[in-house]
Amino acid sequence: MERESRFSQWLRRRARTGAGGGDAGAGGAAAREDLLRDAAGAGFPLAPAAFPEGYGCSCVRIGCPTPGRHPVSFAWQTQATTDQEQIARWAQGQPQANFITATGRTHDVLDVPVEAGRMALERFDAEGTATGPVALSDGDRMLFFTATRTPDDEDEWWPCELDCHPETMDEHPGLRWHCRGSYVLVPPSRLPGDGPDAVVRWVRPPVPGAVLPEPLTLLEPLTDACAVHAGGATGQDASAPWPAR
Repeated sequence: MERESRFSQWLRRRARTGAGGGDAGAGGAAAREDLLRDAAGAGFPLAPAAFPEGYGCSCVRIGCPTPGRHPVSFAWQTQATTDQEQIARWAQGQPQANFITATGRTHDVLDVPVEAGRMALERFDAEGTATGPVALSDGDRMLFFTATRTPDDEDEWWPCELDCHPETMDEHPGLRWHCRGSYVLVPPSRLPGDGPDAVVRWVRPPVPGAVLPEPLTLLEPLTDACAVHAGGATGQDASAPWPAR
């Protein structure tokens, strides 16, 4: 079951002003800043990102292929921080900006089709498995925030076929594992289009100080759900789980 958060009030205010209405006023700005502070308080390093502007992107790139879905600065990995004062300055100084969280430092993100994510959530709840924060992005992806698998020792870091970047999403229709060098948007980032699907939102919001689940704890149910979803979409046999390596 989806849990309500401060996002619901923010979204209602935004709906009254229209999807392209910009800042929803002092209350909306405060709710937006609260959401960002909560994410930072949970240990997610944040950095400003571009936002949808008209039919394109706020960045200077002509024909941007990922409008509103990428960081503003090429130095986003260095820039990303959990410092509350810095995040407040960004939020107040850039009232329309989206925000990303850099993965692979304090947390990873397992990114699956929304139908597979809902199936997995039912299984987790039935088995009593703690999921940690979960978000909906773009109306068709569900993001599971986990502890990071990236070792502190750089020499011990090992690559994984599941690693990906947001720009390669079309090449990875199933599960994508965002770890070192990747990022995801955090609520309440806006995407092109109108309606609730055009806003990244929490299904299960972060709790500052809470311990994130180990990614391997969630991986098998998520890959199983992705296999079922892929089989249903293509009409193929989905009896074997999606391979995890």
